[in-house]
Amino acid sequence: MTSAAGRVWFGVTAVVVALGIVVQLFVSGTSAGGEGFYKENPERVLNVFAYFTIQSNLLLGGTCLLLALAAGARESTWFKTLRLNGVLCIAVTGIVYHLVLAGTDELSGWASVANLIVHTATPLLGVLGWLLFGPRRRTSGQIVAWSLAFPLLWLAFTLIRGEGTGFYPYPFVDVGELGYGRALLNCLLVALLFLALAAGATLLDRRIGRQTVER
Repeated sequence: MTSAAGRVWFGVTAVVVALGIVVQLFVSGTSAGGEGFYKENPERVLNVFAYFTIQSNLLLGGTCLLLALAAGARESTWFKTLRLNGVLCIAVTGIVYHLVLAGTDELSGWASVANLIVHTATPLLGVLGWLLFGPRRRTSGQIVAWSLAFPLLWLAFTLIRGEGTGFYPYPFVDVGELGYGRALLNCLLVALLFLALAAGATLLDRRIGRQTVER
């Protein structure tokens, strides 16, 4: 059972996620001179959803909204998987951005606002929300295994689409610049980070859940 404070936290997180995505769509749709890979709308706006950052925000926001509304099906495997995906993917988003990508773009105005929300605010809200409010005892080896499907599907989609369009959302996965060997090696490093976070989340979930039961 999610506490009242937890539901408020999850509700706020969902609202912040929605705000960040709306601002990012506005920025992408109104950039002066059609800046970016795609020069015209609706391609520029739709292309926002190709970014792992946006998809991880959507996963986090959607699951937090269901938790805030105390919606059913939270004991199902699919919800547990999506919940773990939301937390892990948003954590990877924050870590990779601040360690690798921060400073690669010079942003100002609403673009900097969107960047702050989707790369810093939502990762903090997502991870802290999971640590503080759970819900607990929802992570297992099976759930971790299922959670790998999303990042693998994103990678396959990105590489296949990039082969046809020449567009890659991040420099570390840009096959055109790096070649497949280097790009896949970079993805492997991110995958190892994901697995390390998943293993840590599983152990921590069991530990916190056990302490909660003992109280």
